[in-house]
Amino acid sequence: MSSFTVKVPNIEIKYTQIFINNEWHTATNGKTFPVFNPSTGEEICRVEEGTREDINKAVEAAREAFRSDSLWRELEPSARGGLMRKFAELLRRDVEYLSQLETLNNGKTLVNSEIDIMNSAACIDYYAGWADKFTGETIPSTPDLFIYTRHEPVGVCGQIIPWNYPVLMMALKLGPALACGNVVILKPAEETPLTALYCAALIKEAGFPPGVVNIVPGDGPNCGHAIVIHERIDKVAFTGSVEVGKKIQENAAKSNLKRVTLELGGKSPLIICEDADLDFAVFVAHEAIFHNAAQNCIAASRTFVHSKIYDQFIEKSVALAKMRVVGDPFDDNTQQGPQISKQQFDRILKYIESGKKAGAKLECGGTKANDQGYFIQPAVFSGVTDDMEIARDEIFGPVMSVLKFDSYDEVIERANATPFGLVAGVITKDLTRALKFVQELQAGSVWVNTYGAMKFQAPFGGFKQSGQGRELGKYGLEPYYEVKTVAMKLLSKM
Repeated sequence: MSSFTVKVPNIEIKYTQIFINNEWHTATNGKTFPVFNPSTGEEICRVEEGTREDINKAVEAAREAFRSDSLWRELEPSARGGLMRKFAELLRRDVEYLSQLETLNNGKTLVNSEIDIMNSAACIDYYAGWADKFTGETIPSTPDLFIYTRHEPVGVCGQIIPWNYPVLMMALKLGPALACGNVVILKPAEETPLTALYCAALIKEAGFPPGVVNIVPGDGPNCGHAIVIHERIDKVAFTGSVEVGKKIQENAAKSNLKRVTLELGGKSPLIICEDADLDFAVFVAHEAIFHNAAQNCIAASRTFVHSKIYDQFIEKSVALAKMRVVGDPFDDNTQQGPQISKQQFDRILKYIESGKKAGAKLECGGTKANDQGYFIQPAVFSGVTDDMEIARDEIFGPVMSVLKFDSYDEVIERANATPFGLVAGVITKDLTRALKFVQELQAGSVWVNTYGAMKFQAPFGGFKQSGQGRELGKYGLEPYYEVKTVAMKLLSKM
């Protein structure tokens, strides 16, 4: 095991309380919970622990902000977009501090944190542009009827975000909700609440009226559950595991049948065809699994490689994985930081042992990378078969599973043989073959000769158990507005 020193910068933690109605509050139950630095395993600070009582307070504030005569509802749509742009400007202004805070709390490399913050600002800007552009339509009818549709905000939206992209996931959910004129109660992941709370201060500074955005940190079973079952919350959006997503959908239905959008897990295939440029394919596959310490719902965690190039692919992939720099996320040379927590760290190592016991060959990595923190050397497995746990389960860690295939009809069937359907990738020079894969692969996004090509203008979401609904693009607005049909009887001529 290699060893390195993690240098923790002296970062002031400015906000640890609950944000409701543009004010900071202590938890109703008087409790706090610890937040840890995954690079060291040490406690950073303690944060107020929101529960059902705090969610009730947030709902009251949000309901008041959503009244028909409120400042928020009476804002001209372009003015609403202006507030969003101001928030985006503040994210860019404070990118240095936010990036350091994100890396401290999440463990991703500082350069990736900076990219995430800038992308978050760009996402808010994108949806700010939609604030005055999503419109209804007039509908032809009989001469005596004038029929048209209105797009109206859903109301109070509960949003529950994960820990792997704390600020970016917040932006993906706040953007369309605010553009459509909704109000929000957002629960950040209990592992990574610090940047979300800082963003709450920026939202207030941007000039958003009280109650429009409320941020309540807390755990899933109490705080998150309170959002899902609340009778006066109109919609819930969740990104996370399939297991929790199913519970959310069930409980939302049992309460007030609130709208639900879910962006859940994946076990995504990346198919390397025999005609692929091998070095290019190896690089794409490497980044597709190991980016962000492989803590990605879109990670290419099943790499299918044609038998004619399989051995060469393994050789080159192992060499590249051994070169990957695992280390202090504040170091500019580091490519991979720690896993998010001791729980995730232990879970990933168990999967690696499972792969070895099942008969796959661990070509490299798969071990603890440092005395301190939750670092794992990137693992590459060859000889993986479809029935192994490492080929079936979402590991959410730096484990590349490489599977061999002989025919294209075969690999399409195997790629689709999963309850997930989030994304898929294919690398080939054959346009006809590429289009065949695009047509046959059961996934919400299919990337050809690239991977992870997510753009704010393009919708994102999953087939099968990878979720319901879409985020991003114009499609991302649809879950956040109601369609009202208006029919007016025209009076006879005077």
